Amino acid sequence: MTLLEDLWYGNVNPHEAILTENRRYKHLLSLMGRNRDELSETLTDKQQETLEKYDEAMNEMHSLAEVEAFSYGFRLGVRLMIELGVPLAKETT
Repeated sequence: MTLLEDLWYGNVNPHEAILTENRRYKHLLSLMGRNRDELSETLTDKQQETLEKYDEAMNEMHSLAEVEAFSYGFRLGVRLMIELGVPLAKETT
């Protein structure tokens, strides 16, 4: 199976491979979780609801940014390949 076919069938998930082994990322994620839990314990129900809405909006914004960054990187890579004269696909007959 080709890489393109793997992408089509969902066998390759670039977003899952990013930062999984990055120690700094893991540390920051842990720190954020601890601080959010500590903050959450001190909030009223109304404040907790507001924080959850904030979290949802931030998650959506980050997802959009990741998609755009991936798309931009992919397009940039293809443009570099074209500029370098790398064949983009093999023709099969």
